[in-house]
Amino acid sequence: MPDAERTIVIDRPVADVFAFIADGANAQQWRSGILELSKKAGDGVGAVYRQVVRGPGGRGIDADYEITEYQPPTHMAFRTIAGPVRPIGSYDIRSRDGKTELTFRLSAEIGGLKKLLMGGAVQKTMDAEMARLDRLKQVLES
Repeated sequence: MPDAERTIVIDRPVADVFAFIADGANAQQWRSGILELSKKAGDGVGAVYRQVVRGPGGRGIDADYEITEYQPPTHMAFRTIAGPVRPIGSYDIRSRDGKTELTFRLSAEIGGLKKLLMGGAVQKTMDAEMARLDRLKQVLES
């Protein structure tokens, strides 16, 4: 099962970091693989975002997601509801020495032929998402 986890420290208050992450529209500022992103419905738990991400050869792949847990300002989780691979993820946020510690987790259950054909690419994509946290830090601290 592909999975990834990373923790970073951001020099901003917890509430600011949570608000930025919780607004899915902000993702295009730090996640370079997003081609399209818009809110379809709802707020908090049950909110759904329409998302198209860059796939092989640059083609767009549907990757809509739904917020499954929403506990401001410390925790938010989501599940992907469209696309060939449907990862789940979470953000955990806590105060640390006047700054914010953010832990981002992703995992995807894939099996059989899909695991054989796509497992390495899925892990590579998850690792790239973790690396993009550097950009999130840069955006929030500027």
